[in-house]
Amino acid sequence: MNKKGHVLNGALLAVGLGYILEPAGDVTTFVKIASLFVPLVLGALFPDVDTAFGRHRKTLHNLPVLGVIAAYPVVFDNLHFVWVGVATHYLLDLAGSKRGIALFYPLLDDEFDLPVGVPTSSGWADVVTVAITLVELGALAAVHFYVVDLNTAAAKTASFAAMV
Repeated sequence: MNKKGHVLNGALLAVGLGYILEPAGDVTTFVKIASLFVPLVLGALFPDVDTAFGRHRKTLHNLPVLGVIAAYPVVFDNLHFVWVGVATHYLLDLAGSKRGIALFYPLLDDEFDLPVGVPTSSGWADVVTVAITLVELGALAAVHFYVVDLNTAAAKTASFAAMV
């Protein structure tokens, strides 16, 4: 994906996740959207910093980098939701484009992709971005409602049998 696609993804995630976490549709929802917007968009753009140094779609487009970013909220109690933006950037580059990313760099130089991507210059790029964003929001909603509360990081205690 291109920068426009990553910003679109981050902005749509902020709105969707804002409603998932604060579904009332009142001021609390809009405050949540505002609090998510910058971390998600910055996270969605961060991996492309490797265009200025290193090897694009390798240096900052891999699982070790995602692990470091995901550790920040746990270790330092900051950068909450930035990791979501980074992870969704990876998913867009993996599923939404033809080239893919080097998930296991620097151990492996191979780039991985899914056969559903389109060229970043395609007229379908925005449609693919929105479709992938909807899938991401569905996954985030499932995590929030059934696994861990994304507002508090508290694990859900209900058994799987009770959920079905």
